[in-house]
Amino acid sequence: MQQGWLTKTFRGDRVIWALVVVFMIYSLLAVYSSSVSVAYLRHGGNTTYFLRSQFIILALSLGIIIIVHYLPYRIYYRLSGLLLLFSIGLLALTFVVGDRINDAVRAIYIPGVGRIQSSDIAKLTLVIYLARVLGQFKDKLNDFMLVTKFMMVPVAVVCGLIMPENLSTAVMVFGISMIIMFIGRVPIKFLLAYAGMAMVGVVIMAGVLMLVSDENRVKTWEKRITSHFSSKVDDDANYQSNQAKIAISTGGLFGKAPGGSTQRNMLPQSNSDFIFAIIIEEYGLLFGALPLILAYMILLFRGITIVRKCDAAFPAYLVIGLVVMITVQAMINMLVAVGLFPVTGQTLPMVSWGRTSALVMSFSIGAILSVSRVVNARIRKEDLPEEEKTDEGERIYEPAGT
Repeated sequence: MQQGWLTKTFRGDRVIWALVVVFMIYSLLAVYSSSVSVAYLRHGGNTTYFLRSQFIILALSLGIIIIVHYLPYRIYYRLSGLLLLFSIGLLALTFVVGDRINDAVRAIYIPGVGRIQSSDIAKLTLVIYLARVLGQFKDKLNDFMLVTKFMMVPVAVVCGLIMPENLSTAVMVFGISMIIMFIGRVPIKFLLAYAGMAMVGVVIMAGVLMLVSDENRVKTWEKRITSHFSSKVDDDANYQSNQAKIAISTGGLFGKAPGGSTQRNMLPQSNSDFIFAIIIEEYGLLFGALPLILAYMILLFRGITIVRKCDAAFPAYLVIGLVVMITVQAMINMLVAVGLFPVTGQTLPMVSWGRTSALVMSFSIGAILSVSRVVNARIRKEDLPEEEKTDEGERIYEPAGT
């Protein structure tokens, strides 16, 4: 009876559900251990502050996954344009009246909700929009002007609004978009042209920012890139990177055991940007790094498996776009932690402490499971709502003639 209740409640790909549990366990353990000192100093000796906060966020995330995976994925096709316009408006509003955190305006405070990272929402809506457009124009992707108008212009607008305050996120969003378009069979020559245009755009934007104001992020961009290739230890970026390397090297194969981290007291972002380093320090390579890397790779593999079962373009591009978004961000976070990539400020999906990122990633996993639920039900010929019952019903999301 218990098994039947679980099966009815948690539908879709069971491996992905198992991965969600794995991520949440690592998250609770690592967030609590990495933030004990900070919680004690900043919250009146309450060492469980971040643990309770993360537990609430993860509980809310699980609720989002469950709700979203029951929703028919066709609604994302219909709402993708409006969602993208909303996120662009939110980015513009953040740029104008956002809160300054760590010398950058990246979040906006909404009464009754709190601070939200508008770039995380924009990243998600852009992926959904690209999935729709790739499905809609899948037979017209050799038209450079069409691809530019319906794909690259929205990508450029989103990245352009993110870049002045957060270059690393803008570059990541652009890279994810290029990967999705490559998978969607946009010609490589188009992608190379867009990459060249993007490099020119970054240079122009940097010049404009330097002319408009002395207080801009260009010097921060330059400092982080140059410090990554230098041996100086007196700047903030290298300090964080070096502390992360110490944590990883002292963790070894088996780690120092849960709660045994010493570098958590040295790393300013130990529970978010550099949580992967703390996980390795405490759980080692065998029980910390490899299981997490394998978990993200399995998520990517399961996403590809779901895509191969899809009979229409939009759900296939939606799933592959979302799994690429999650795994690329995870890999960037890990590369930063081990010192192979400049400091970017990207969280480890579903593991790092945070609000907006965790909720956005939960929505993404829910949408992946929504497609998986429908695909698996059709294969087993289970009962579905009328609009999800047939392949013909699925294909109505792609305009005739494409």
